Order: sequence, then C-alpha cells, then structure tokens
Amino acid sequence: MVLIQGATWLHQCINSSHRYVESTRQAEPHRLSAVVKAVNNVDQPDVDISLSPRVNSVKPSKTVAISDLATALAQSGIPVIKLAAGEPDFDTPAAIAEAGINAIREGYTRYTPNAGSLEVREAICHKLKEENGVSYTPDQILVSNGAKQSIVQAVLAVCSPGDEVIIPAPFWVSYPEMARLADATPVILSTKIEENFLLDPKVLQSSLTGKSRLLILCSPSNPTGSVYPKKLLEEIAQIVARHPRLLVLSDEIYEHIIYAPATHTSFASLPGMWERTLTVNGFSKAFAMTGWRLGYLAGPKHFVAACGKIQSQLTSGASSIAQKAAVAALGLGYAGGEEVAVMVKAFRERRDFLVQSFGKLEGVKITEPQGAFYLFIDFSAYYGSEAEGFGKIEDSESLCCYLLDKGQVAAVPGSAFGDDSCIRISYATSLTTLQAAFERIKKALVPLKLPARV
Repeated sequence: MVLIQGATWLHQCINSSHRYVESTRQAEPHRLSAVVKAVNNVDQPDVDISLSPRVNSVKPSKTVAISDLATALAQSGIPVIKLAAGEPDFDTPAAIAEAGINAIREGYTRYTPNAGSLEVREAICHKLKEENGVSYTPDQILVSNGAKQSIVQAVLAVCSPGDEVIIPAPFWVSYPEMARLADATPVILSTKIEENFLLDPKVLQSSLTGKSRLLILCSPSNPTGSVYPKKLLEEIAQIVARHPRLLVLSDEIYEHIIYAPATHTSFASLPGMWERTLTVNGFSKAFAMTGWRLGYLAGPKHFVAACGKIQSQLTSGASSIAQKAAVAALGLGYAGGEEVAVMVKAFRERRDFLVQSFGKLEGVKITEPQGAFYLFIDFSAYYGSEAEGFGKIEDSESLCCYLLDKGQVAAVPGSAFGDDSCIRISYATSLTTLQAAFERIKKALVPLKLPARV
C-alpha cells in the first residue's frame, strides 16, 4: 500500500537524516568523493562534495519532512488530513489584499530602502506604542522577508562562536538551528506540561553562565500555545537584569491570536528591558499573510543596524508590495480590528472542541492553549505498544508515522520541538476537518493497548 510505504519512508528518513548529517560531518572530503564515484561507476575527475561544518551542524526539519510527505500522499489521491502546517486557513483580509493589488497597479514595484519604507516603519512604531507600550523610532525598525529572517539575523548579529543561546523547550524547530548557524551553542531548558510548558525562573537562573548571550522567549508559544503571564515575565526580567551580557529575543508573532482572559505582554515593556530586548513580530499569522513574507525587528539602534547590515548583503529590502499591504493591515484597527477578531473566534471554537475531545481519551494528557493555533498533546502513555501491521510505537516519530499510516492524519513529532512525549497538531483548518481528524485518530488508537506501567 502506498500509504504504508510512505509512512515507513518518513520514519526512516527522519532517523537516517541525523545519521547522515553526523557521518558527513566526520567524513573526509576525498572519501566522500570516492563513494560518489563508486556509486555512479563513472570515470570522471574527483569532485570535492564536502559541505561546510556550519551547514553540517544544522539538522533537517522534521516538520518539512512530514508536511512534504503528506502533500505528496494527498496529490497521489490518498485523503490525508494535514494538521502539520503552522498556517492560517483564512484568506488575507480583503482590504490588505486590495492594498497589495493597488501597489502593483500604481507602479510601487521597485526597491525600497533596505530597512523598509518609511511609511511601514512609522506604522510599526505607532502599533508598538499603542498596542505594546514600547516606543521606537523608524531607525530602530528593520523590515525583513518574514519574521524568520528577522530572528536569524538577530542571532547572527549578537552571538559569537561559543556563546550560549538559552531556549525553553518545547521550542520552535528553527531556534536551535539558528544558534548553530551562528556557531553558538543552544542550551535547552525543559518545561513541564503540568506547568503549562512555562519556563521556571529558578531553572533559568541555575542555567546561566558567563557565556549566556541570548534568551529566546516565544509567547504565545509555538508549539504549545502557552502564554507567559506578566508576573512570570517580570520574574524572568529580574534574573536577566543581573547578567550584563544577556539579551532577550522576544518572538511575538502570535500576539493577536490569544484567548481571553490571557493577555499579551511585550518583554521590552518591562522595567529595564527595552535596552536589551530584540522584539520580533510580523504579519503572517494574525493577518493570514504567510505568502506575503513580511516580518520586522524592533530594538536598540545599535543592534538593529547590525541586523540591517547582514540583510543588506543577503536579500536587501523586503517586497515593496508586501510593505504596502502591511500598512493596510496595521490600519485595520487595534489588534487587527474585526477582521482578526473573527479569525481568533474561529480558532478558539476549534481549540475548545479539540481540548474537550482529546481530554476524554484514555492515556492522553493535554493543557489548554491560551494562544496560537496548536495543541501539544502528550501521548507517551502509548509508547511501547504494538500496532499490528506496523510495529512498535516507540516515540513521537513512530506515533506520527502510525497516525499517518493508519489514520491518514499528518501531525508533527514532539521530538522536533524538544519534547518527545508529545505531538503537535495545528488547528488552523476548518472545524469539520478537525472533527474528522479526531475521529480518525481516535479510531487509530483503539487497537493500541496501553502498556502496563510498573
């Protein structure tokens, strides 16, 4: 069966990719060339196919692997429900799309300044002042091709080889790899589902060293949906203040996708934190603009200028058309106005359905997300069980492969996010689709017997 073969391939691919990276990292270039030559059995000059140690240190993305496989299966006619992607299922609001269309029609299709047009940077400054309580000038804003570019440039700008980047787990898959690209060392701090996956200040304090350079916080969180309360952020800020070298990168891309009574607090708004905080945000999630590719960094001019220097040699300025659309997005009203509120209402309804439904399943642990559009569900009670025709469920990767094989549902292994006990499910799809996905997962779990725990 094609689906079984695909799921088996994914499981092998995810595991073997790490072995490949490690082996190529250690292999000598001439040996690699010899292997390729032998395989091709072609008499040709040796070609050095070695890659840089920096690239070899970066792990392949499991989210990309399973998303690509799910897409391929769907294109082959297999009715896979894809719950892996972190992308809103809504269209970009009409007023934003129209602004982009008008930009093209009016000839606004040339390069903008590297940092972004003055118009969009002033609009971002206004948003940050009114919604987040932090003041910036346009020269303290850098507009990039998505928040991901903003983050990686910030890491590259402030980290030196050997520096430590502190990352609470579960984490967005790219944070550790960005640290490695900067020749820095990711330091992973575990959190607990019983504590809503929030960083314990005591754990942070005990983990900091003279090499600690950057703490990355993401609230609301991908993959957990957790939101950091202001009081907890204040405790973290007090610890940060005692370490002169330590900066904070605050990833706030999901700030508007938040469910009352939870509220968002920008880390830079806390006493003494403006000077050492790099705030990253963008338009992809709240405004359903993933394909427009626009994000931004706000921070002290010294750091922002350094990031701008990197960007000037990588991509230069972001799309002029997307920048016009961003101005329209920021003009929709406080927190995105009614357009965003409608999307958030739908996300909340979906969240409520899934939390209630999965909460009834035997052996499943779940915490209610307060923001974003993900569930991070603990299925570890099923690890060790045998699935007929599939094999042993050993970890989050094999469980996701099993669900893809038997349930035709694509989810992301928790190991990709630094917590192998869980899997991530995106509810950025219709309620009807989620209802069907839950029934498939529930049915797939029925044959699995929960292993006896000693």
